[in-house]
Amino acid sequence: MSERPADDGREVEERDFSDEEIERYARHLVLPEIGEAGQARLLDSRVLVIGAGGLGSPLLLYLAAAGVGTLGIVDDDTVDRSNLQRQVLHGEAEIGVDKVDSAARRLAQLNPGVAVEPHRLRLGPDNAVELVSRYDLVCDGSDNFATRYLANDACHLAGRPLVTAAIMRFDGQLTTLRSHRGHGDDGAENPCYRCLFGGQPGDGKQSCADVGVLGALAGTMGALQAVEAVKELLGIGRSLAGRLLLYDALEASFRTIRAKADPACPLCGTAPSITNLSEIAYRPDSEACAAE
Repeated sequence: MSERPADDGREVEERDFSDEEIERYARHLVLPEIGEAGQARLLDSRVLVIGAGGLGSPLLLYLAAAGVGTLGIVDDDTVDRSNLQRQVLHGEAEIGVDKVDSAARRLAQLNPGVAVEPHRLRLGPDNAVELVSRYDLVCDGSDNFATRYLANDACHLAGRPLVTAAIMRFDGQLTTLRSHRGHGDDGAENPCYRCLFGGQPGDGKQSCADVGVLGALAGTMGALQAVEAVKELLGIGRSLAGRLLLYDALEASFRTIRAKADPACPLCGTAPSITNLSEIAYRPDSEACAAE
């Protein structure tokens, strides 16, 4: 099934699929890279998605459709009419409803065999590591730098892989972070978010509300995020760890940038100083568009 070990190393017991499951996941079961063993692993997996907005909408829909057994959703916002241009989990009838509840209802309609765990809260230094630790993999579709850095730090400390994406205007980016695995013999493998982008920006950045975002771009990047999440859960294909995927919708072009771990990184470097999230100032005013 796998071309590389799955991240968590879990042993999944053989599963007797019901007739409904065989019918639902038929297109997975005939793929040699997935098959019965892979689908059983997906059904046994737990994924935490941060943000039920633009990126989280297609991401959650495709993870639920794929049969990821348990989906946790972190979001403290309610549905607004301005969300509907790109947040396809929600509809006009859900305006004013908590996004986690709206998302849970939609996912239950799509695949009632998937368990949804709504977390109506804002991820913070006081809850991030404990929450992340309950899941096998985390996907970040948040809309601010503070949450992106917090998710990166929490996943490293909890030993969980992180698939993170962001969008603005007509541009998207995507990468997989698993710095907890170490940096290999050359010290360059598995960089974290801080290795790629340095410290959290000190000044506020423009948001989608300021500069806009193409609604369908959220679908493109959220779907790609789901693909990478499934690959990580199954240990198939080539991981995006150590690579940053950039998409320019106006040019219809993709390019990939290689990234190396930073030995001076305060989180995953040779002498890390970030060992407790409560000691770090995650500035919530550092905004940048991703999902909301």
